Amino acid sequence: VQLQASGGGSVQPGGSLRLSCATSGFTLDQWSIGWFRQAPGKEREGVADIINRDGATHYARSVKGRFSISTDVSKNTVYLQMNNLKPEDTAVYYCAADRWPPGSGELLLPRLFAHWGQGTQVTVSS
Repeated sequence: VQLQASGGGSVQPGGSLRLSCATSGFTLDQWSIGWFRQAPGKEREGVADIINRDGATHYARSVKGRFSISTDVSKNTVYLQMNNLKPEDTAVYYCAADRWPPGSGELLLPRLFAHWGQGTQVTVSS
């Protein structure tokens, strides 16, 4: 199982970024993917997850309405579209994978995922 996050960068408040999580070594449409972030001095927190077997998605309250998670099975890639970015969104963002089935509910806890990619830095600053 391999995951590689990319797409981070520096943007001004109100800007947008799209993160990508390229996956390999497993059948993406049978697994669940989570996006997490960790700011300096803070614990890693869940941002969004998608259960690919039924398409269910969940979002942290702090990003609901601004972020969107999606999967392109043909490219073995999961995306995190981030709009209206705020300085408090600044963090290293990680994607993670595990075999959670439909009906699992929210998967916004790091301990629920066994497989992790390296992070990509997102900085929101004027």
